Amino acid sequence: MQRGDKATLRLTVGMGLAVFVAYGLSLEMPFVVCVMAVLVLCKPGPPMPLLKGVVAALLFAALVAAGVLMVPLLEHYAAAGVMLTAVVLFAVFHAGQRGGGPLTTLLVITFALIPVAGVADQSLVGVLSLTLAVGVGVGALVSALSNALFPDRALPAAGAAPARAARDSARWIALRGTLIVMPVFLLALSNPSFYLAAVMKTAALGQQAGETDAGAAGRELVGSTLMGAALGMAVWMGLSLWPSLWMLSLWMMAAALWTGSAMFGARRTRLRPSFWSNTLITALILLGPAIEDSASGKSVIEGSVMRTCLFVGVALYAWATVGVLERWRGFRRRRAPRVRPDVDPTSLEA
Repeated sequence: MQRGDKATLRLTVGMGLAVFVAYGLSLEMPFVVCVMAVLVLCKPGPPMPLLKGVVAALLFAALVAAGVLMVPLLEHYAAAGVMLTAVVLFAVFHAGQRGGGPLTTLLVITFALIPVAGVADQSLVGVLSLTLAVGVGVGALVSALSNALFPDRALPAAGAAPARAARDSARWIALRGTLIVMPVFLLALSNPSFYLAAVMKTAALGQQAGETDAGAAGRELVGSTLMGAALGMAVWMGLSLWPSLWMLSLWMMAAALWTGSAMFGARRTRLRPSFWSNTLITALILLGPAIEDSASGKSVIEGSVMRTCLFVGVALYAWATVGVLERWRGFRRRRAPRVRPDVDPTSLEA
């Protein structure tokens, strides 16, 4: 069995277990548990050890619980609170360029959801801490068990990139991600209940935009959003044939199997792995609130259309942000003074 096949099976089994635990135990915002598990299972490299997963789950729970301290700052000193949040997100995105991968999205979602949930209801922070911890724990558990059954061979270490170029690229990518997340974060503070799912979607887009250039941004950001909406609709139509927890788990496992096979190379496709991971995350974020709307008697179609339009708008904004920043970066490079290779730069200072 190839490495990609094992990773696809880990994602599929992990999705089924996360759905069964989250919806079977009637946790608050169960789709968040599924998103957290997917992010852990999409992490490149070897699977996360079980002990490390438990520590990570406790760490995320502590971060969310401690994040309630941001709420008074945002309520009484809004400008300072927003600036502090932007600085924290920039630091997370910047650190994520040095090996964070999908775990960066976990941290971004955590730091972005903390103030929004606290402004809506401070008791919701405790619910989020449990939800995030369960999601990370489920992902780590499935990774550890599947790695014990189907161990992967260690990959050779990749060569290090030039330090100066890496630092420059990391700053720009971190700036991209921060500018993509912050507008939706500000909107969520004004209406937390409506924009809570949009914050999670934007956090995924912010990380995804760091892996694409301006030319591929449309296909990566907008295309994966539309594909995720179509996938969520397909799962909803299949679930409507026989609404039950078992069918929900099986349909979500099928969605994870289809996207995971392309994500990990088991099925050949011209699209990048980030496209398929964002597709699956978008489907989860759209399907979860739709199930909650159906349980509470709200219009599922109206709510899903509004969320889809919001997500597409956010993806278009992310695309435009990437394009503007790339143009600005290119303009700065053209305006920068050029030094001939045979001339000592220190001699120009005389």
